[in-house]
Amino acid sequence: MNHDPADEIRYRLLKYLDEHPEATQRELAGELGVSLGKVNYCLRALIAKGLIKARNFRNSNKKTAYLYILTRRGLDEKINVTVAFLRRKRSEYDLLAKEIERLTEEVGRLENPAGRST
Repeated sequence: MNHDPADEIRYRLLKYLDEHPEATQRELAGELGVSLGKVNYCLRALIAKGLIKARNFRNSNKKTAYLYILTRRGLDEKINVTVAFLRRKRSEYDLLAKEIERLTEEVGRLENPAGRST
């Protein structure tokens, strides 16, 4: 099954930002399991595409932080990537279920060959 790992990162990033708009880039990197540089690159790309907006605010530590807010286009993109992600996961599940069935039958044949009394 061929898929672009960037699609999964985009899905997870949009989902996480929608639920945690105040997340720091460091938190995003930890949540997604990618480097801080990759998160920065992805956020800049999403901003450039008009999918998110970054707004400055002051957090409790008196540091400037950002709120990452999904735009209408960003919400539409989140829906699209969620549907594609779900479709891919269902396909993977179907393939896995078939493989489990095949392996179960194979184990049954190996444990109880024809003609062998139980």
